[in-house]
Amino acid sequence: MSEKFDVIVVGAGPAGNAAAYTLAKAGINVLQIERGEYPGSKNVQGAILYADALERLIPDFRDSAPLERHIIEQRMWVLDEDSYIGGHYRSAEFARPPHNRYTIIRARFDKWFSDQVQKAGALLLCETTVKALLRDVQGKVIGVEVDREDGRIYADAVILADGANSLVATRAGLRQDIRAETAALAVKEVIFLPKETVDARFNLSGQEGAVIEMLGSISQGMVGTGFLYTNKDSISIGIGCMLSDLKRQHLAPVELLERMKAHPAIAPLIAGGEPREYAAHLIPEGGYDALPQLYGEGWMLVGDSAGFVNAVHREGSNLAMTSGQMAAETLIELLREKRPATAANLARYRARLDASFVMKDLKKYRRLPETLDRQRQFINDYPALLNQAAHTMLRVDGMDKRHKEKEIFNAFRERRSLLGLLGDAYHLWRATR
Repeated sequence: MSEKFDVIVVGAGPAGNAAAYTLAKAGINVLQIERGEYPGSKNVQGAILYADALERLIPDFRDSAPLERHIIEQRMWVLDEDSYIGGHYRSAEFARPPHNRYTIIRARFDKWFSDQVQKAGALLLCETTVKALLRDVQGKVIGVEVDREDGRIYADAVILADGANSLVATRAGLRQDIRAETAALAVKEVIFLPKETVDARFNLSGQEGAVIEMLGSISQGMVGTGFLYTNKDSISIGIGCMLSDLKRQHLAPVELLERMKAHPAIAPLIAGGEPREYAAHLIPEGGYDALPQLYGEGWMLVGDSAGFVNAVHREGSNLAMTSGQMAAETLIELLREKRPATAANLARYRARLDASFVMKDLKKYRRLPETLDRQRQFINDYPALLNQAAHTMLRVDGMDKRHKEKEIFNAFRERRSLLGLLGDAYHLWRATR
């Protein structure tokens, strides 16, 4: 093979596609390598697409992208064993175009995005695994070796967008293997229901969609969250917990998902549905303090490979596409200035990221992973206490409200002292300020 390109992009998910698209649109000679049969072939799950990041790349994406529903309602639930307390935000503004968020099926969306990349001029090589990075005598990355005959392919720079465990970067020593303390294992299922049923159960019409984010008893005392997304004629439902917790408790993720589906608040929403697709994957949730080195001599990490996930707001695709675009823009500048892709020059990539919402949001929540790991009362105690408080206040049983307030306060005091309550409030504030 022994060909030479300006840039090689490894991976054809949102980050890799954003990078390859940006490069190709600028006239850069780019090769994209995907180990799947086609982009999206390894993804069956539903997901959230954040329009702003994609619109910056492809302004008219709504005309052709395979979008499921535009989200007009966000629900946030804190569950105990048989109830939930939470809030909804439903906006008529979100119902008016241009819409802000969409549900998508990744298999369809990734394939569509890849088609746009190829139309822009990138060369795509599927069913190909990158075995190693090629380096010159000074150690600079100058290409990749793939599992094909004469499989050495050269480039001025390589962008790695090959997922949370980034096998290429790990084998090359560019970053550490993903650690159980900084990764969540998520399981998802797609349950098919008639569109009319989805509309009726979630009070939707047309292409309107709703999302439910959940935490509490469904994670069985582990750091984790659940979610439910409405698609056109299906529901994507899943749960993710920290890998370290799953290992300690010896719980199978599929068992967590089945328990979650049986919860009294969730079961009616999926009743009668036909489960057709199931997937499990790692999510890098270590946050800012778990980020690896993002660039070096001839290489850059983007998307999940770099750990760009905002677990608090469940944002990933927008960070992936934004980081992919910024990596590409950095290389475009260097190529036009005829500067090599050295570590010193690629520092511009980090500068771009630091000035963007990507790093600002990750920095904002950098203390939260450690706080939740150490302060397990947020997971084990407070969901039950909040639900019981709501139950006590809303149940009409002849007891006066002042007495009910005292009962609620005493219930909190039994689990957490007054000093503990104040300390918890401080820890939570400090972790999210």
